Amino acid sequence: MAEAKIVVIGGGTGLSVILKGLKKITSQITAIVTVADDGGGSGVLREDLGMLPPGDIRACLIALSDVEPILEELFNYRYENGHLKGQSFGNLMIAAMTGISKDFRDAVIKVGEIIAINGRVLPVTTQNIHLEATLMNGKVVLGESKIPLSVIKDQTAIDRVVLVPPEPSPTEGVIEAIHEADLVIVGPGSIYTSILPNLLVRGVADALRGTSAKVAYIANLMTQPGETDEEHLKGYLQVMERHVGGGLFDLVFANSEHLDRETREIYKKQNAFPVKTTKRDRQFLEEKGIRLVENKYIDVVKHYCRHDFDLLVKDLQKELRS
Repeated sequence: MAEAKIVVIGGGTGLSVILKGLKKITSQITAIVTVADDGGGSGVLREDLGMLPPGDIRACLIALSDVEPILEELFNYRYENGHLKGQSFGNLMIAAMTGISKDFRDAVIKVGEIIAINGRVLPVTTQNIHLEATLMNGKVVLGESKIPLSVIKDQTAIDRVVLVPPEPSPTEGVIEAIHEADLVIVGPGSIYTSILPNLLVRGVADALRGTSAKVAYIANLMTQPGETDEEHLKGYLQVMERHVGGGLFDLVFANSEHLDRETREIYKKQNAFPVKTTKRDRQFLEEKGIRLVENKYIDVVKHYCRHDFDLLVKDLQKELRS
């Protein structure tokens, strides 16, 4: 039996963590990664070298690799002093490979070959894009890293985001991967800064609507200050629908487990709350023809919430077999 082809779309920590689980069940994985990041070490390299941000790409490459722990530690090592302070070795390796390759896509593929990844990692576009947000108070903010800070500072919310320039071309292989997949997974991750920068690239949303694969959205566990204060599951789907239209998803995976009181209080102090799935959310999904899969997906370690990806991957496997 041929291995399942799985495409995962997103960015940030959530994407790299789910890849670690998925590589246990198939080597036919394509990670499609946002390149709108302009903060941290990636932002510095982007400004200094005129290259696309490598941070999320680096995390996905390591997640899909079976390298020795020392190499993973080396790739993620951040310099603590001098002009390179804050930069990771992996980011610098991708930057160097970009310098000797025909383009950023080629550089990422070559680094993947060097560290023997299971599958492939593709930047969603190779165009130099930025994320621009219009806030509810009317302010326009350019730059992915500046958006959450402005939201918190002005005590407002995001109205909508666009890419600058608009509708960039997808990287070679992105649309084809979605159409050839058995399962496409979107998320988990920040809706405005990790998910939408992928969906707003030309052809990506239409490919999700047109693929014969099952398309699943993995819902976030917690709200995110400066990003989304929406505590109801349907709110996240409505944000995506408002930006790129509906009909994207066949399935939604959502957590059904309640947080313990102490962890809840710790998150509350950070103005973050559990994402709920209520009767109204279920009714909304039913009206949209989206099947809800609920399980105890929350894993709390030292009062830090993350997805239980072992359980999540088991449930994704069931969908592949059904």
